[in-house]
Amino acid sequence: MVYEVRQKCRNIEDICISCGSLNVTLEHPLFIRGMCQNCKNCFLECAYQYDDDGYQSYCTICCRGHEVLMCRNNNCCRCFCVECVDLLVGLGAAQAAIKEDPWNCYMCGHKGTYGLLWWREDWPSRLQMFFANNHDQEFDPPKVYPPVPAEKRKPIRVLSLFDGIATGLLVLKDLGIQVDRCIASEVCEDSITVGMVQHQGKIMYIRDVHSVTQKHIQEWGLFDLVIGGSPCNDLSIINPAHKGLYEGTGRLFFEFYRLLHDAQPKEGDDRPFFWLFEKVVVMGVSDKRDISRFLESNPVMIDAKELQECLEHGRIAKFSKVRTITTRSTSIKQGKDQHFPVFMNEKEDILWCTEMERVFGFPVHYTNVSNMSRLARQRLLGRSWSVPVIRHLFAPLKEYFACV
Repeated sequence: MVYEVRQKCRNIEDICISCGSLNVTLEHPLFIRGMCQNCKNCFLECAYQYDDDGYQSYCTICCRGHEVLMCRNNNCCRCFCVECVDLLVGLGAAQAAIKEDPWNCYMCGHKGTYGLLWWREDWPSRLQMFFANNHDQEFDPPKVYPPVPAEKRKPIRVLSLFDGIATGLLVLKDLGIQVDRCIASEVCEDSITVGMVQHQGKIMYIRDVHSVTQKHIQEWGLFDLVIGGSPCNDLSIINPAHKGLYEGTGRLFFEFYRLLHDAQPKEGDDRPFFWLFEKVVVMGVSDKRDISRFLESNPVMIDAKELQECLEHGRIAKFSKVRTITTRSTSIKQGKDQHFPVFMNEKEDILWCTEMERVFGFPVHYTNVSNMSRLARQRLLGRSWSVPVIRHLFAPLKEYFACV
């Protein structure tokens, strides 16, 4: 079929760029080509999978590939398999790329067109929309409440499940929203310590989410906001031992669903009620579909922050963005050669704790409590939410609840 395209006997956009199928259902987000449904599902699962060397786990084009070419641009982690390069760029192109050192991939080049491989100029926004609009299920639109008149607004009551280091409460206070009550489920002692110290004991901790019953919800009173993000270890397909939604920690999602159902206003109660469930982007398509089905809502993807603006004086970022900071100490290292992300005094350095806090949007020294080690603080931050993202999502709540 590629021969037919080269002879202009067939339109290349009628062929799936990833597998060659003629059952094209959508446009590829990166290249001016088509894509079939099966390859879309594969792309959704593989596009953000990275190996320990910092590279994508699979070919950018076909999401497969046994022998791959790896881009040497420090700010790019893409790879392309030899088969796709020779097929689409031209026979012998892979061998030429191997001889080129350093080799910049087809997404980093300035030409934009390489044989039959043409990248889209607006690929960053298309890629985000590709994930944000990954909706193969249709649900009723979420209920929209009219703003509450200022004189009738009351302080907000929050139920935070898998609370972590109290990011939700921090953002609400930063937005100036008055908090009447915040009840949080959290089992990590270090996280609880941070929450208690930074919020002066104003969080009521209930520890294990399994112990919370419908009776507790009724006793604690009406909630206006339910938030949570259950552990991602068994949902992230980056984890080779992940168990999925129905085993291990994946099942904790159903505790969120159970308590959300218990806290929701009953029929006939039209008071404003909001909820947020956060989850890792790289999960299996079927797990994502099932979560959407239970919550009767499709997910939205929101992205990251530049590194340089987070650094202390005299320190220079080697990368425009850092890889995902996780609970693992090695996640701080960047790129294929595992470089440290910062230069200071002409030497490479790790991110300081204060800089990691800025990356996530927290106040400096937010996790600096109880003589916690740098690695312990990184673990807490690696499990936390991004403050700017949550602030963006929570900002409309100012129209419904009392503010200072």
